[in-house]
Amino acid sequence: MLLITAFLANGLLALIVILFHYEVLFQLDKNLPKVAHIAPRFKVLLGVGAIFLAHVFEIWVFALGYYATLQFPAMGNLVGELSGHGILLDCAYLSFITFTTVGYGEIVAQGYLRYLTGVEALTGLILITWSASFLFIEMQKYWTVYKTNQTKQFK
Repeated sequence: MLLITAFLANGLLALIVILFHYEVLFQLDKNLPKVAHIAPRFKVLLGVGAIFLAHVFEIWVFALGYYATLQFPAMGNLVGELSGHGILLDCAYLSFITFTTVGYGEIVAQGYLRYLTGVEALTGLILITWSASFLFIEMQKYWTVYKTNQTKQFK
């Protein structure tokens, strides 16, 4: 029963962050062209900032998932070099290094909690590459417009 609970909770967390990420990218795609008062190339920078904040939010969603799961000792625990600044910050740190697939390994999840690290790593990999693809397309749109406008000025 605990395994099923872990899989359902992990799946729900992944679904929440994937839907959130989809909405952030959708809104950026829809609204970046409407921002007329900044140079086209700075629209890319605006997109980078928004996506960075989206990733931080998504990481904290997983961190809260770790924290909530740790409230049930039968689900597992964290072992290793805990910071001593509180379990929530240890959960956030674990989430940051897992989402980005850095995985230093000084904090490790045990029990059913470790399945969440696998789900988070896969989700983070997908969302980071999705963001990179989105930003590449935005750069092609807006930097090409910027170069075209610069070329016209010199003619």
